[in-house]
Amino acid sequence: MSHTPDTLENITYGELNEGDTATFTRTLTEDELVLFAAVSGDVNPVHLDPDFAADSMFKERIAHGMWSGSLISAALATVMPGPGTIYLEQSLSFKRPVKLDDTLTVQLSVLKKEPKNRVVFGCVVLNQNDETVVSGEAKVIAPTQKMALNKPRLPKITIEN
Repeated sequence: MSHTPDTLENITYGELNEGDTATFTRTLTEDELVLFAAVSGDVNPVHLDPDFAADSMFKERIAHGMWSGSLISAALATVMPGPGTIYLEQSLSFKRPVKLDDTLTVQLSVLKKEPKNRVVFGCVVLNQNDETVVSGEAKVIAPTQKMALNKPRLPKITIEN
C-alpha cells in the first residue's frame, strides 16, 4: 500500500531513533470546541459562554486544555509511531490559552528508547505564532510489526442548537 493522505503507516520500534521528529496540525473550530465539551462533559462556561469568558482572565472563550493534550494522542496514534501504538503515560504543562481558530502543531521527538519496546517522546504543542501552548513527555509501547492501513472514516456529526 503506498502512502497517501488516506492511509496510516506506522514507524516500528526498530525503525525509531533518538532525535527523530514528527508533526501533527489541527485548527480549533467552533464545532470542535463544542463537540469536545459534549464528549468530555466539561461544560465550563469559560469554554462555551462568550459573556462569562469576557469577564475571565482570558477575555474570550478558550479551548479545553485537554483538547490540546488530545492532539498529542492523535499524533502518537496516527503519525509517530502510528497504528499499533499503546499509550502508557503523559505529562502535560499548560503554558498559554488556546483560542478559537488557533492552529496548533504538535511536535514529537524521540527522547529515548527503552527495553520492552518502550519509547519516550518529547511533546511540544505550538500555536500559529510559534508560541508554546503545551509541553510534556509521553511514554508508549511502539509497534513491532510494520503496517499500513486505510484511515478510518468518521461519520459526519452535526451540532444542533
